[in-house]
Amino acid sequence: MNKEQATEFAQKYLADLVSFFGVNVEVTATTEDDVIELSVPSTDLNSLLIGREAETLRSMQYIVSTVLRNKDAAVWRVNIDIADYKKQRAERVAKEARVWIEEVRRTGDSHVAHLNPADRRIVHQVATEYSDIRTFSEGEGHERAITIAQASS
Repeated sequence: MNKEQATEFAQKYLADLVSFFGVNVEVTATTEDDVIELSVPSTDLNSLLIGREAETLRSMQYIVSTVLRNKDAAVWRVNIDIADYKKQRAERVAKEARVWIEEVRRTGDSHVAHLNPADRRIVHQVATEYSDIRTFSEGEGHERAITIAQASS
């Protein structure tokens, strides 16, 4: 299955998956940097589709990705966003990261944050905007944390 076929398959598969929740919407799909980006518009069932701490959203993402991998698709990494939940969360995390970075710059003390992988990636990206700041992740599994420090330390 080539990239275009994989994207179309993932789009249809997710639309079928959310229909089990009683939601019949048009799922949009694009492919960026070998990641299939799927977007579900806002509905009355956003909270159900997203789930507590986005568990349902991540589960659907895992299912679609696994099916693509099992079909030997050229692209199998999937990012699903429902009602712009991830976009809004990324903006909040980036804003908080800037506050942490300014605190590190002001005090000189490192800041450690226990975040999920997606949120850590956002903090790493924000930190690239600052030449005097460096970030690194340490630990394993759920204990993995990101440290924001001055580049000189």
